[in-house]
Amino acid sequence: MNLQELVPALNNFASLSLAASWDNVGLLVEPSPPHTVNTLLLTNDLTEEVMEEAVQKKADFILSYHPPIFTPLKRVTWKTWKERLVVRALEHRIGIYSPHTTYDAMPLGVNYWLEKGLGACTSVPLQLSTAPSCPSEGTHRVEFCTGDTEHLDMVLSKIKDIKEISCLTTFPARAEDEEQTRVSLNCSQEALLEVVALLSQNSLLYHKTEILLLQKPLLPHTGMGRLCTLSNAVSLSDIIERIKSHLKLRHIRLAMGVGKTLESPVKKVALCAGSGSSVLKGTEADLYFTGEMSHHDVLDAVANGISVILGEHSNTERGFLSELRDMLAIHLQNKINIIVSEKDRDPLEVV
Repeated sequence: MNLQELVPALNNFASLSLAASWDNVGLLVEPSPPHTVNTLLLTNDLTEEVMEEAVQKKADFILSYHPPIFTPLKRVTWKTWKERLVVRALEHRIGIYSPHTTYDAMPLGVNYWLEKGLGACTSVPLQLSTAPSCPSEGTHRVEFCTGDTEHLDMVLSKIKDIKEISCLTTFPARAEDEEQTRVSLNCSQEALLEVVALLSQNSLLYHKTEILLLQKPLLPHTGMGRLCTLSNAVSLSDIIERIKSHLKLRHIRLAMGVGKTLESPVKKVALCAGSGSSVLKGTEADLYFTGEMSHHDVLDAVANGISVILGEHSNTERGFLSELRDMLAIHLQNKINIIVSEKDRDPLEVV
C-alpha cells in the first residue's frame, strides 16, 4: 500500500476531527513520494530507542499514539532528541503519523479498552464529541417577520452589505392574521452584532426577531473519558486487583476518599486514559481511574469522598496497541504487516 492510500485509510478509521483542538494529529513526517508502506510499527511513545527498532525491523511507517512533534520545531538538527527523530525518519524513509486524542474519543478506542479492566459495565462518554462541521454555514440563524414591504427592501439591502452573511432567504408567512414576509439568514458571531444593530433601529421589527445558535450535533458513544456503571458493585480492593491485572502492573497508586475503606463498594467509575484531571473533574462517581492527576485535583476528589487510582500516564494507554493492531489489520484488509513495538515502555518504574 502506498502512503497516499494509507493516510486517507487511517483518517477514515478514526476522523481527525474527533481530536482535541489543542492536539497535533495526522501525518507528521512524510518521505518524498512515491512511498510504499509494507511494514507499520505501532508505538505509544516514539523514543529514539523505538526509532532504532523501526529501522532494524525495516518499518516504512510509524503510528505513534503520542505525537512526537507537538510544539513547533524551529530547526531540524542533531541537537535535540525530537529533531533527531525527524532526521532519522527522513534518512530511512519512514513516515510518522499520530492519532492521539482521536483514538481517545472514538467509540472502540483507548478508553473503551481501559474500561474492560473494570468488569461487566455500561458506559457513556464524559464529554461527548460533536460532528465535524456545523449543520449549515455560520454560527447563528436570525429570523424575523414583517408586513412592511418597502421597509423590508431597505433592510435587506443593508443586510446584504454585511460580510459573513449566508443562506439569506425570504418566504411568505402568515402572522397575526395577516400576510407577511419571513426572513431567515445565517451569520457569523461578528456579523450577528451588525445584524442586531440594524434590526434594533426598528423596535417593531426587532421585537419579532428570533436568534438561534447553530450547534454541531453530538455524536453518540463518542467522546473523551467514560462514566462506567458496574453491573454489580464490588469492593475497592476488588477493583484495584482487576485494574492491576488489566494493566499488567504489580503496583498502582491509590488515594482513598474521605470515609472510604478498601471494603467500600464501587458502583460508578469515571475513567480517562493518560492525564484525566480536566475530563474527570466534577463528575459524581465512587472512583476516578486515570494515568496521572495533579496533587490538588487528587485532594479535591478525596475531600469529596471519591477514591483515585493512578496507573501512570502511558500505562493506561499502551495496552490498547494490541487491539489496535487487530482492528487496523481488518480495516486495511491485511495489505500491510502491522507490528507492535517491543521497545516502547513507560519511562517511570517503581524501584
